[in-house]
Amino acid sequence: MGSTSASASENNESAGVGRRDLIRRSAALGLISVPTMSFLSACASSGGGGDDKAKAGEKTERNPLGVNDTAPMEFVLFDGGFGKEYAEDAVKVYEKDFPGVEVKFSATQKIQSTLQPRFNQGTPPDLIDNSGAEQMDMGVLVGKNQLADLTPLLDAPSYDDPDKKVRDTLRPGIVEMGQFDGDPVWILYYAYTVYGVWYSQKALDSLDATYPETWDEMLAVCEKAKKKGIAGWTYAGKYPYYLPFSLYPMIGKVGGRDVLDAIDNLEPKAWEHPAVKACFEAYYELYRKGYVLRGTPGLDHIQSQTAWAKGKALFLPNGSWVENESANVIPADFDLAVSAPTGLDSSDKMPFGTIWASGGEPFIVPAKAKNAAGGMEQLRIMLSEASSKNFTAKVKSLTAYDGGTDGITLTPGLRSGVAALEKAGENVVNPRLQDWYVQLQKEKIGVSGLGEMMAGRLTPAEAVKKIQGFADETAKDGSIKHYKHQ
Repeated sequence: MGSTSASASENNESAGVGRRDLIRRSAALGLISVPTMSFLSACASSGGGGDDKAKAGEKTERNPLGVNDTAPMEFVLFDGGFGKEYAEDAVKVYEKDFPGVEVKFSATQKIQSTLQPRFNQGTPPDLIDNSGAEQMDMGVLVGKNQLADLTPLLDAPSYDDPDKKVRDTLRPGIVEMGQFDGDPVWILYYAYTVYGVWYSQKALDSLDATYPETWDEMLAVCEKAKKKGIAGWTYAGKYPYYLPFSLYPMIGKVGGRDVLDAIDNLEPKAWEHPAVKACFEAYYELYRKGYVLRGTPGLDHIQSQTAWAKGKALFLPNGSWVENESANVIPADFDLAVSAPTGLDSSDKMPFGTIWASGGEPFIVPAKAKNAAGGMEQLRIMLSEASSKNFTAKVKSLTAYDGGTDGITLTPGLRSGVAALEKAGENVVNPRLQDWYVQLQKEKIGVSGLGEMMAGRLTPAEAVKKIQGFADETAKDGSIKHYKHQ
């Protein structure tokens, strides 16, 4: 559940297709990996410690969280694709604001094995970037009261403008992603992923075509490409849970946000909504008309991205990490772009431009942190315009801060992603299945449902029925923690 980034070398293949680290990427964005059972059991009981918390400092305009200006602060960062320089720079700001304070900063790829014993002992750090292949399970941490509620941070004045709360400086969906049940916010996702349909503007121009806004236009563009020997689409056939990156926001566009919420909530017959059926039928038409690159069901994410980058297919459903992940195969003149999903027609409930975008790189403050206020203050600094710009300039990714790109030379994909977000405005959706029910999303809906349909082994009606059955099974499984949109 949730989102994170991982270094290019990480891959959870040992856990099986449905639990593999969604993307191997460097300096990019993506999805949270699934925890190992050792942590699930070990974290079930937390030890003592944590009683020697730092005394609260005086709350002032410059110190709204009441940080103790003599208390040490410890920050552990996941040392992955984003590197550690951006965090080290933010630590320097903390040290400048609280001169004389000792800040212990460290970076590791072994988040779980390094920090699990400390959680059990009740002596965790004050701020953690809980990311990577060894990520600790968020559901367990929340369920066992291991995390501090970040509402004080969100309601504090922003670092740049005392008249604006931190929560009012964040991109759409960031606060909601950190919630599980009710109002408390347990996680602050620092990075920001744009999902959608990725393509080469140069390739579209060569076909004298523009990005299609309706499905009839999509089919026409694919037919034009087919006549030139180019497939309309490809995708990660071995991991077809990439398809929802464009399919889910299309469902939301066609039927409205309530359809996606009902799906997330595991409501009976949610997958039988007319919008779901219509979108399944639209995607199936790509297969039926021969617009999907031959052999796609057997391709993994790297192979499909490579074929797309080499011009064998026009469109690819993916996330904004694809620019960095495929940098070695994308031609210099590719003119990478991303668009919100094509809709059906003018009867869609939401406008063209409706897109899926959500947070990644989850930061947490442990409930038993000695200096929780210090950990939150470090996050407040990182959510300033200067820190956000520094992150974006150095790792070519957006942050949760709604802005921070002025004056930065953006790469083509990042520039296109920013434009897509601007076009979307308030029409940003954030399906939560991939956060709340990993196995359901990946192995069942993705591989057994959508993957089989797009390979021609299930009709849309059969896929809907099968997926609804999977959702019903999950809803009835008492061993699974269930969540609902509030």
